Amino acid sequence: MFELTFKNIDDLLRTTDCQTELDYVEQTSWIIFLKYLDDLDTDRHTAAKLTGGYYMPILDEKHRWKAWAVPKKANGEIDHINALTGDDLIDFVNRDLFPYLARFRQTADSPDTIEYKIGQIFSELRNKIGSGYTLREILERVDQLHFRSQAEKHEMSHLYEDKIKNMGNAGRNGGEYYTPRPLIRAIVQVVNPKIGDRIYDPAVGSAGFLCEAFEYLKESKALTTQDVETLQKRTFFGKEKKPLAYIIGTMNMILHGIEAPNIIHTNTLAENISDIQEKDRFDVILANPPFGGNERKEIQQNFPIKTGETAYLFMQHFIKSLKAGGRAGIVIKNTFLSNTDTASVSLRKLLLESCDLHTILDCPAKTFIGAGVKTVVLFFEKGKPTEKVWYYQLDPGRSLGKTNPLNAADLAEFIEFQGNFADSPKSWSVNVSEVDQRTYDLSVKNPNGGEEVALRTPQEILDEIATLDDESADILEQIRGLL
Repeated sequence: MFELTFKNIDDLLRTTDCQTELDYVEQTSWIIFLKYLDDLDTDRHTAAKLTGGYYMPILDEKHRWKAWAVPKKANGEIDHINALTGDDLIDFVNRDLFPYLARFRQTADSPDTIEYKIGQIFSELRNKIGSGYTLREILERVDQLHFRSQAEKHEMSHLYEDKIKNMGNAGRNGGEYYTPRPLIRAIVQVVNPKIGDRIYDPAVGSAGFLCEAFEYLKESKALTTQDVETLQKRTFFGKEKKPLAYIIGTMNMILHGIEAPNIIHTNTLAENISDIQEKDRFDVILANPPFGGNERKEIQQNFPIKTGETAYLFMQHFIKSLKAGGRAGIVIKNTFLSNTDTASVSLRKLLLESCDLHTILDCPAKTFIGAGVKTVVLFFEKGKPTEKVWYYQLDPGRSLGKTNPLNAADLAEFIEFQGNFADSPKSWSVNVSEVDQRTYDLSVKNPNGGEEVALRTPQEILDEIATLDDESADILEQIRGLL
């Protein structure tokens, strides 16, 4: 039911001012979120009744789902006479509902409550559905969804992830928000977070790393009541600069079961890393920072190694933000390993001297759908210098793409071999003492299969041309739709 409802909603949104997958996810998100809140209120009310207690609903009566979205008769049928529609519905949503929800940011007891998160989300959002008749139809379709059982919540969270993936595949901007989930799961498994660890992603995007870490920890053992409270309130932390990514990341975590995500809407790089104190540090950092950016001079002043490359500034933030003994799994462009500019060399030197960079996973082309860059994953532990780096060259034996993405089976051998740093035709170790101390070049050079070829194959170039053609066609179609 969830999947069909999502498809029907997307079809309806195409008739409105929503023109892209980003719009579809954003507008679907706020509606589903309010239905989720209604089911949460119902569950809490039922639990309170069973224990003889009293429960105060999160939203007042006028703004609850049952009152304005889909009012019903005593027999459970939709009360079409009293249900707002047309201009009346749009007027209520824009002038009453959204301002009411945004005020929760000022009235909530503390930032670590779901009320505060409601206020944050609706301070950032605006309704883009201009037709009250279309919105009425969407509301009635969403009302058929339920978030009462764990199975329903699980199905919903996975389908929401699929929508985020579709948004990522739709274009370069959306692609910033989506890292392939099989890769994230492999990273989480290697880093192996524990209950009680503080886990951080300062470039949180759609919160895929935090959601997968939550799922991993939920399955790690039979959770006590204290464990559950620890996971809910004291484990996951994130920061995100972009408004839409912040909303989607917060929503994604809530749908996965974290009721009040500790995600802050802020520019991480605007913080001076010299101000980071021990209390600000984390046990685990999992991230895929944006790369290719060109940060302003005033942002670069917050870092000892000056560079305009966004990912390299984030790398300094990661190292500074880890506790001694803290572990990290970081996705970064593979040119980080070999660039010869002063900042790149200095950053590699800093990483090798302050952290144990024990593993480098070399990812194949097209690991990130629609992106022409190759990436590596760096695994390191802070507090002791690197003596030996273990490399693994991931080779699925096929070309990756939209219809043939990276999967869990592709990563199984890497996870198995990484456990004891095994040598194989695709894995080997390098002593740091053998690395050129002038350049600290860490390029992937497989001694079993020759050096990595920097140039792309003709087929890879043709594949990227085809991807860019598809993106251009999508953009032109969107422009025609606006004319």
